[in-house]
Amino acid sequence: MGETTGIAWAHHTFNPWWGCVEVSAACDHCYARDFSKRLGLDVWGKDAPRRFFDDKHWDLPMRWNRKAERAGERRRVFCASMADVLETREDVVGRQLAEARQRLWFIIAHTPALDWLLLTKRPQNYARVVPTDILSLPNVWPGTTVEHADYLWRAQALLDLACAGPRWISYEPVLGPLPATPGIGWYIVGGESGPVHRALELTWLAEFVGGCRALGIPLFVKQDSGRRPGQQGRIPDELWVQEFPR
Repeated sequence: MGETTGIAWAHHTFNPWWGCVEVSAACDHCYARDFSKRLGLDVWGKDAPRRFFDDKHWDLPMRWNRKAERAGERRRVFCASMADVLETREDVVGRQLAEARQRLWFIIAHTPALDWLLLTKRPQNYARVVPTDILSLPNVWPGTTVEHADYLWRAQALLDLACAGPRWISYEPVLGPLPATPGIGWYIVGGESGPVHRALELTWLAEFVGGCRALGIPLFVKQDSGRRPGQQGRIPDELWVQEFPR
């Protein structure tokens, strides 16, 4: 987690803190919550503390940016794999979250060779929590999770947002059929992994890939559902599409 990542569609992951609270069906088997618990960290829930980090952690994106500039290439940073970057609270921890976010905005503004893929299940908070000068940066890619058609309101919240970077959606875990939404710039698609995973129906995936093709939306199919992550599994080659925004 950090400079190297097992996430196939990003070069790096960065977490301004660890911890969150569940808000929808996609959270039922949350890998970040379970991983935190295995480490003995009680950072999940509406009243739990969050895990924050020191200056050495916050220096990492500056280092990645220098490396990207020297290499003459852009690199994608997934933010955040162990938290929800738009979580808000009305308590002491809420103030800590706000302070960490302010530091994050400063880092993003000073790492122009990094594309920051922000992911949230609270897209209604973008306009309220993220400064307009940050949303106007082309290296800020606002994203949200839409695991089922019941949560299409999150896609609409993205479309209503004024931003410069591409809007993207994590259709993961796939928990039901979903139409591709015009105006979205990229989709990540993945079945649920783990011992109690819910099955991805290949008919859902086939219809979704076809919908993205019809709209010209690039998508990255990450994995089939199964015990282990990252497996192509039952997904046929014609649906194993791994594209990036142009």
